[in-house]
Parts: sequence; structure tokens; C-alpha cells
Amino acid sequence: MKEYFRKRLSEFDYQEFHRTAYQLIPLWIASVLVGVTAVLYAKSFIYVEAISTEILNDYPEAIFIITPVAFLTSWFLVQFFAPMSAGSGIPQVMAAVEMEGKSTLSRQLLNVKVSVVKVISSLIMLGGGGAIGREGPTIQISASIFSFMHHALPEKWEKFSAQLMILTGAASGLAAAFNTPLGGIVFAIEELTRVQFSKFRTTLFVAVIISGMTAQAMLGPYLYLGFPKVSIYEYSFILWVILTAAIAGFLGGMFGSLILAIHQWKQTFKTLRKHVVVVLIFSLSFASIYYFFNHAVAGAGKEILENLLFINNKDISFSLMVSRFFGPILSFGSGGAGGIFAPSLSAGGTVGAFIAYVADIATEHTNLLILAGMVGFLTGVTHSPFTSAILVLEMTDRHSVIFYLMLAGIFAYLFTMLVNKKSVYEHLKEGYLKSFLAKEEART
Repeated sequence: MKEYFRKRLSEFDYQEFHRTAYQLIPLWIASVLVGVTAVLYAKSFIYVEAISTEILNDYPEAIFIITPVAFLTSWFLVQFFAPMSAGSGIPQVMAAVEMEGKSTLSRQLLNVKVSVVKVISSLIMLGGGGAIGREGPTIQISASIFSFMHHALPEKWEKFSAQLMILTGAASGLAAAFNTPLGGIVFAIEELTRVQFSKFRTTLFVAVIISGMTAQAMLGPYLYLGFPKVSIYEYSFILWVILTAAIAGFLGGMFGSLILAIHQWKQTFKTLRKHVVVVLIFSLSFASIYYFFNHAVAGAGKEILENLLFINNKDISFSLMVSRFFGPILSFGSGGAGGIFAPSLSAGGTVGAFIAYVADIATEHTNLLILAGMVGFLTGVTHSPFTSAILVLEMTDRHSVIFYLMLAGIFAYLFTMLVNKKSVYEHLKEGYLKSFLAKEEART
């Protein structure tokens, strides 16, 4: 035994160990910072949404003042202080990954200024009732932290590539935001990267684990949506799952295409006045939906999902489904910062609940269609079926229906392809790359 350990010690590569340790130290520090930042942002998001909900419940007429002011302020901050902080942030991360190492312009997408404006702008829009989430912004902020850590290190420091650090930061951000480590890993593989997984699997796993554990240390172990009761009627019920996923996937594709169309339309504006007019029209339209149609249009939508999954007397009205479809579009279209994951999940949940209502499916079986709708709609928006299925699985801990969720993702993907061959993220990323390439050519 002594001989064995003596031999192993003699073969131990201390230089390699030293190099790996030096590489991992900044990764650990950045991962802890991501976990802390994600928790603080989440707590701020919850606090602002609670205040906004309380004010609007007491004074619903105030929506016609609060929303336009909030949407305009959110847009103004982005427009004049950090244009790259607009929207969810995921297209910016995707563009930064592709540009890293090729151009210094990639740092314009991921930096401290962009992150600060991202947080403030999204919280202001949320305070005005905006139907936005925090997951996309958390991903961009986390990628910025990892990118900053990489570039702040001395040149002589043994470190991972900037591209791997950005990818890892984005994955750890999603993991910390939703408490979904597997979802973060699958998201990085399926949505963000085209490099070989073997090149960054170590950094990815380490960062996701550390950032996730940091968030859990501050918030405790939790599920984003708790433990909904899910019962499976019989195998023929799989047809309802497929139908729900197909419809939700198609609608998710339409949702993303409308957001993209609005974004491209606004790119043709030559004056700021047109932007201001559009923000006012969108904000007043949002306020009108809230006041005259359904109050549930406001906010990220987590409370809606909790009501759908855990309350027997579910609100499954057509107005709820329509408001959760158009509310986020009006919010994103205004040009401020805000995420798309949570609103997509809530929109998909309402689709599943409404289909169950129309088909007169028993309440105890409705939850499976709600989960299938969530997976389907998010797949339609992101074109990432496995990420969507894993996220919903980890949010609810319903391993008994994992195959149904994966099936929902696959069929949703097939039907969203009828709407658009690429996700809204891909299209927006290409827009950023085209813009930066034009700047690069102008400089040379």
C-alpha cells in the first residue's frame, strides 16, 4: 500500500495541479458573486412587484399614469445610458460569445455599466406593472461578471478563455435565478454554444454548482413553483399532451415573431420622437388591458402559475390567456430591459389550462396540460425543447412526467418551426453581429 501511494505521489504533476488551481480560483470567485447577485436581484424583483401589485390593487386607475411613466423611464435609461442592456440579454450574450477573441466590441455587450442599467431599467418597468421576468437579465449580468473577471486578471495569469467564461457565467446565472442547475447546463449546451461540450464541461459544472449553492445558502433549498400534484389518467392522455404542446409551441413561435417584428420596425425610426410615441402607445395599451380586460396581465406571471397549479378553482378564462400573451409583447416592445422566460412560462401555463377547460378535462389531470403548455410555449420562443423540459422539471420536481415534458418539447419544436426557423434570440443576435461588423469596418 505504501509503495502504491509513493508511486502515485511520484507521478503527481504538481505543475498541472498548480495551473488548474490558478484557473479555478477566479471561476470560484465569479460563481459566488453570481450567486449573491442573482439572490439580491431576485429579492429586489419580488419586493418591487409586491409594491406595484399592492398599489394597483388599491388604485387600479393609477395604471394609466404609473405604466406610461415607468415604461418611458425604463426605455430612456436604456436608450441614453446603455443601449446593449435592452430586452432580455440572451441575444447579447450569444453575440458576445461569437465575437469574443475577434473584436473588442464584444465588451460593449457585457460590462458593469450594462448590468447596472439592466437592473434599474427592469425594476422600473416591473414597478409599472410590466409583464417581464428577471431570468434573461440575470444571464447577461452573470456573463458580464465572468467576462469582467477574465479581463481583470493579469496577462500572465493562467486562465480559461474569455469565451468559456462567458458561457459559464450565463449558465450559472440561469441556475442561480431558477435554482435549476441542470437547466443551466442544458441551456448553455443547447442555446448558447456551438463549441464542443468537452472544451468547457469542467468550468460549466464548477460554476453552476458554486453559484447554485451560494444562492441556496442565502435562500435555502427551494423549488420555483413548488410540488404541484400531477396525475396521469391513462396512456391515451398523451394525445392531449401532444395537442397542448403543439398549440403552445405554435403560439410561442408567434409570440417571438411579433417581438422580433416590433424590434425590426423600431429600427427604421429616424427620430427619438417616434420611439417616445410608440412607448406611450404600448404602455397605454398595456394599461387598458389591465384596467378593462384582466389584472393578471401585470407582473412576471409566477403567481398566475402558482394559482393554476395549486388552486382547484382555477382562473382559466380566455381573457387571462390573451392578456398573458399580449402583455409581455407590449412590455418588451417598449424597449426597456426585461426577461422573457417567466412570462413565456406563464403564457404557456394559461394555454394548457384553457385547453383543459374547453375539453372538460378533470381538475386532477389539468396540471399535466399546464406543465406541457409551459414547456411548449417556452420551446416556441427559445427553440430549445430540452432546456424547456428540464427547467419545468426542476421547477416542480415532477420526475414522474419527465417523458411527457420531453415529448411536449419535441412536438412544440416541430410546430414552432412552422412559424420561424430560428428563435427570436438567434435573429436578435444576428442583428447585433451585423451592427458590430459594420462598426468594425467603419473603424478600419
